[in-house]
Amino acid sequence: MQKINTLAELEALYGTPAEASLLKVAKRLTPGYRAWINRSRFCLLSTVGPDGTDCSPRGDEGPVVHELDPGTLALPDWHGNNRIDSLRNILADDRVSLTFMITGSSNVVRVNGRAVLSADQALLARYERDGKLPRSVTVISIQEIYFQCARALLRSALWSGDDQSQGLPTAGDLLTEMTKGSFDGASYDQAWPERAAKSMW
Repeated sequence: MQKINTLAELEALYGTPAEASLLKVAKRLTPGYRAWINRSRFCLLSTVGPDGTDCSPRGDEGPVVHELDPGTLALPDWHGNNRIDSLRNILADDRVSLTFMITGSSNVVRVNGRAVLSADQALLARYERDGKLPRSVTVISIQEIYFQCARALLRSALWSGDDQSQGLPTAGDLLTEMTKGSFDGASYDQAWPERAAKSMW
C-alpha cells in the first residue's frame, strides 16, 4: 500500500478547494442555517478522547438541538444505554462535531465547536417532557457551521425509500454472537419495542 505521508502530497493530489466550499462557512447561526438546524430531528455527535473517537446518533421528535443564542446550541441528553462515551470524551477534550440530516434532503449541515456539559436545573427544565428531564445538556459553542457536498447522499440514494434492512442481524443476534450464545438475544429482541416505548425520554 502506498501511503500519503505529508500535507504537501495530499494537497498535490486534491488541488485547490472550490470557491463555494469556502464561501459557505459561517461562525454562528444565520437565518438559513437556523432554519436548517430547527428542522433537523437527527444528528451525529462526534467526539474525541484519550481512548479514541466516538460518533453517537442523537434524535428527538422536534429539533434535536436548540439555539441558546446565535453562537450556542444545546443538546439535551435523553435516555440511552448509560455508556456515556461521548460525554466522557467531552470532559477530556471539548472539541465536538455535529452532523445534521433531514429526511429527503441531499444536503447535510455540519457544526464544529467546543462543548461543555451542564446539569443546571433551569436549563434541564427547558426540555421537560411528561415530567421527565434529560440528565444533562451538552452546550456547544459554534466555531463553524456549513453545508456538506450532497454527493455522498446522492451516491448512496439514502432517501430512495428502498428498505435495505431485510436479513440484517438484529441487536439480539449481535449480542448472542458476541457472547457465543450465552446471552438470550431472542428474548432481548422480543422485549425491546415495549422497553423502548417506555424509556424513550
